[in-house]
Amino acid sequence: MKYAELGNTGIQVSRICVGGMSFGRASEDFHLWTLDQEHTTAMIGHALELGVNFIDTANTYSHGTSEEYIGCALKELGVKREHVVLASKVYFNEGKLSKEAITREIDGTLKRLDTDYLDLYQIHRFDYDTPAEETMEALDALIRAGKVRAIGASAMYGYQFHNMQVTAEKNGWTLFSTMQNHYNLLYREDERELIPICEQYHVARIPYSPLAGGHLAHTGWTTGSKRSQTDRTLRKKYDQAMDQDLLIIERVDQLAQKYGVSMTQIALAWQYKKGVTAPIVGATSVPHFDDAVKAVDFTITDEDVSYLEELYMRHKVVGALPEE
Repeated sequence: MKYAELGNTGIQVSRICVGGMSFGRASEDFHLWTLDQEHTTAMIGHALELGVNFIDTANTYSHGTSEEYIGCALKELGVKREHVVLASKVYFNEGKLSKEAITREIDGTLKRLDTDYLDLYQIHRFDYDTPAEETMEALDALIRAGKVRAIGASAMYGYQFHNMQVTAEKNGWTLFSTMQNHYNLLYREDERELIPICEQYHVARIPYSPLAGGHLAHTGWTTGSKRSQTDRTLRKKYDQAMDQDLLIIERVDQLAQKYGVSMTQIALAWQYKKGVTAPIVGATSVPHFDDAVKAVDFTITDEDVSYLEELYMRHKVVGALPEE
């Protein structure tokens, strides 16, 4: 496994991050394809054996049971707290990013994860109802209190991220060190503004959906997997551009055959060529995760990158809007 620093935090993370949305109690009103406690523990244990030390989740994944399952897994596995980098998020909760909500939600997250602190606390979306000053001051207070080591942001518009960074700078508060944005070969809208702003602030990028919900891991559009058949969020994010994106998927497959590797490795190798620190992989099986980890040691050429990107067309914005 290879490791990299999260921005300027000094925190070293594996170049692959375990996505916590795959864990938790399955439900009709969230996801039906998530892993139970036994399989969550097995998946995390296997990831740790591979050298992966970075786990990302959120307070609302599987209604909080994702955090509970992860905390329980680490306890069952006897993992020393300093040997794992834990990240979670706040926003899809009462009060969104108000001071009261942030103060309340961090305590709930720490309790569910059974830990005294988070390595990385991220705002899940931009809050149109709360002043940036209130949010950034509240996050800074968590760091001063020792509950959080670093802060990050997730999907939003570039100007919003920039304005929040400027707010922190002006007031001497902690700046965001990471950006967890929606980014993959089928969705590259953040290349216009958000990613250049991340580079300006030396922010580490840890994108979610690096495999476009599995679309970049296989030919065709759907499979017989439970997620492919039941994930309404996945369909909402990608079905609108299916015909065009299938052409890009074909090119991923062609390069995979050329190099004798999987499509997953091609898609993730592209992420590394684009400067990503650690893509978040939400695997639900050990073989799929093993496959993703192999990408850390695989490299594609600049010509390959151009070939993969050539057919991309502008997409409808997905992820930056508050309801998504």
